[in-house]
Amino acid sequence: MNPNRPSSNRPVYLKLRDQIAAAIIDGAYPEGAMLPSVRALAAEQGANPLTVAKAYQQFQNDGLVEVQRGVGMYVVRGAAERLRAAERETFLREEWPEIRSRMQRLGLDPADLAVVL
Repeated sequence: MNPNRPSSNRPVYLKLRDQIAAAIIDGAYPEGAMLPSVRALAAEQGANPLTVAKAYQQFQNDGLVEVQRGVGMYVVRGAAERLRAAERETFLREEWPEIRSRMQRLGLDPADLAVVL
């Protein structure tokens, strides 16, 4: 999930997908772990179960989860690294140019940030 990405115009299922992706990347749902059921996640997030199902479907379409009928959805091997790579690419393509431009306007050098962090 990318909290800095403008989200007001993003569909809810994509926001949910970002949250789940962040949890997979962060290790909350490691490889082989079962994701919460559609109903459980919908209740937790206050979302419509159909919206959660749509977010989960996107993970399935992308090959990041495996469905075991009647049991649940499981995170596949390599899902975290694939998601991390996709997030990195999105950050560099969509967010970094704006950040770099703002840093230039403010007279910040990337080396200065290493001291702050």
